[in-house]
Amino acid sequence: MRHLVPIATTFTGADGNALKADVFGGQGRPVLLLHGGGQTRHAWQKTAERIARGGMTACALDQRGHGDSDWSPEGAYRFFDFAADVRAVAERLRGGAGSPVAIGASLGGIASLLAYGAHAEGTPPLFAALVLVDITPRVDLSGVQKIQGFMREHAVEGFATLQEAADVVAAYLPHRPRPRSHEGLKKNLRLHADGRWRWHWDPRFLDGPHPVSGDRTEVERALVAAARSLSIPTLLVRGASSELVHETHVREFLSLVPHAAYADVSGARHMVAGDRNDQFSNEIQGFLDSLGG
Repeated sequence: MRHLVPIATTFTGADGNALKADVFGGQGRPVLLLHGGGQTRHAWQKTAERIARGGMTACALDQRGHGDSDWSPEGAYRFFDFAADVRAVAERLRGGAGSPVAIGASLGGIASLLAYGAHAEGTPPLFAALVLVDITPRVDLSGVQKIQGFMREHAVEGFATLQEAADVVAAYLPHRPRPRSHEGLKKNLRLHADGRWRWHWDPRFLDGPHPVSGDRTEVERALVAAARSLSIPTLLVRGASSELVHETHVREFLSLVPHAAYADVSGARHMVAGDRNDQFSNEIQGFLDSLGG
């Protein structure tokens, strides 16, 4: 099956920051794809192609400080900063095909849920539907620390070669087959002037003046309130072996959002779309088809 050729697009975030995106398709309702922390828009390629072939328009976004999007001069990487960007992009996507569906993995899911919760009472919902990928208002904090520990380990010094980076990734994700080439890895790394490869995200995302881990109590409270307010079709997709979202978190979420659908992807950890993309994309496409036109 041939790959769809995406159209490169630039959106403007809440602070006037440039947000790069790939748009697949061009017909039908927009679907905004928001990656997890430390990832880029390329994490969504296979799913975006599937969505476009299903008749909708997939928009895979590099969030602030990630991929080819602007890094924040002030190091503004709180969850509320990402949510403000999501609101700006969603408003831009509104049009003849209707409000966008938001699909957010981890960081992207938190930003989407916060953005939804911040919409003014009495106004139309920001999204037509919402998919949260391995994220709930409360998660296992030891799992968060494990993931962020991996991200920090080489954030500053980087890697001497692509092979070194590939070895580190393979050791962290032993359940995944190793790719035959490093081409995919290049999309998540930058070659710096000193000859070393570093991750394609701003290290201040974790350790800057306004890091993503700040305001945890306030964020959790806002996420719970936003979940309770959800009135749109909602799907929670969990990796069956997730380090963050356990069955207790799923039960709590479904009690907050009784109308939500739920899918458990076997053989997947936190990065569900990368671990079991075929099964993940099937769940996503089934949900999108259920929305109708």
